[in-house]
Amino acid sequence: MRRILPLLLGLLVLAGCSTSKDAVSNGQQEFTFVAPDGQTTIMYDPPASRGVVPELSGESLLHDGRTVGLQDYAGQVVVLNIWGSWCGPCRAEAPDLEFVAQQTKDAGVAMLGIDVRDDRDAARDFVRDRNLTYDSIFDQPGRVLAALSGYPRNVVPSTIVLDRQHRVAAVYLTQIRPSDLLGTVQRIAAEEPAPSTPGS
Repeated sequence: MRRILPLLLGLLVLAGCSTSKDAVSNGQQEFTFVAPDGQTTIMYDPPASRGVVPELSGESLLHDGRTVGLQDYAGQVVVLNIWGSWCGPCRAEAPDLEFVAQQTKDAGVAMLGIDVRDDRDAARDFVRDRNLTYDSIFDQPGRVLAALSGYPRNVVPSTIVLDRQHRVAAVYLTQIRPSDLLGTVQRIAAEEPAPSTPGS
């Protein structure tokens, strides 16, 4: 009983941190992360069981004075990667993320980083040195990541794949393997057609 009480209190606190009222009012459940009993890869299927994330946005790492976030990727599959220039595995996986981004962009897939606990100059050097083309939210204090209910802020790197409705379809709590991520992203992109672009 002593172990259960803190767990129940923690769940109540997390429930009180809800930030996605619009999603709930539109009949979609809000995403709440639940510890996966040691799993490092979690798939959320069928699609109807997925929870939607709040409207994540923040200061662009690459463009001073601009905001970047999910609102920029309406109707697209979005791969959110939580990283920091200080993180060894992040350095190893960055080229793989760029590879997946290039392989899937024509299918309506976007990559968006969330750069946490970092120095802006170090983070920009990280991006430039690895020729990364995708932007990141500069989240030095971790406020953007905290909006994901229950998501572990100390697991870096980690990757969240959102479907076209920005519901959580997959979570990787470890450095990704490009073949695994590519297969997952292609499968999720194929669930719904990509929105047509003007002139197409």
